[in-house]
Amino acid sequence: MGTEKLTEVLTHAHGVLFDFDGPLCDVFAGRPAPQVAKELTELALSREPELAEQLHATDDPIEVLRLSHAANADLGHEVERALTAAEVEAVAVAGDPTPGGVAALEAAREAGRSIAVVSNNSADCVRAFLNRHGLSGHVLEIVGRADRQPDLMKPNPHSLITAAQKLGIDVTRCVLIGDSLTDIQAAHTIGAAAIAYANKPHKHELFESAGADAVIEAMQSIAEALQKTA
Repeated sequence: MGTEKLTEVLTHAHGVLFDFDGPLCDVFAGRPAPQVAKELTELALSREPELAEQLHATDDPIEVLRLSHAANADLGHEVERALTAAEVEAVAVAGDPTPGGVAALEAAREAGRSIAVVSNNSADCVRAFLNRHGLSGHVLEIVGRADRQPDLMKPNPHSLITAAQKLGIDVTRCVLIGDSLTDIQAAHTIGAAAIAYANKPHKHELFESAGADAVIEAMQSIAEALQKTA
């Protein structure tokens, strides 16, 4: 899948939606996700010990939230508050933005595209990271995890639909840049395009098989393609 296809996808996009964790930031680089998941698991098990087998089977904080909420909505909200606090702490020590991520944001803005961040992470942590690195001016809207409704996280397209509405753009004229299968699924569910960021070697073939409209291995590719569309 070459640069021509990437340029074509971006040419037709009026809105560029960035997933956060991966394309713009390695959220848990300085505060490892397995440790956060462990802390959330301990919190959840203090209320719902029967979840032990399910929770000990994952080291993904987002999955701990999903499981906790499915078992008990009040517990899920408590876990979510703890996760949001952990995410805000994490982005403070996450280091620099993803290589090429800033260039992609700048190029999208210079090309006249409307930019939003759509994330399964909290809007609080996205906002904190963008502010910390002076990037808030590039992003018109941030749509993070819906409060008390983890079922609306991707692959549910809720965040994409909401972002498109806030941008005033038909969602089918948007492209989502993400690094997971759920990003591709969310975009295609509503007729948006999906550019898959293969930030690990095994992902490229996986994303092509999943029908991504374009696959990239570096965020700088977004910037270079957008410069051709300006």
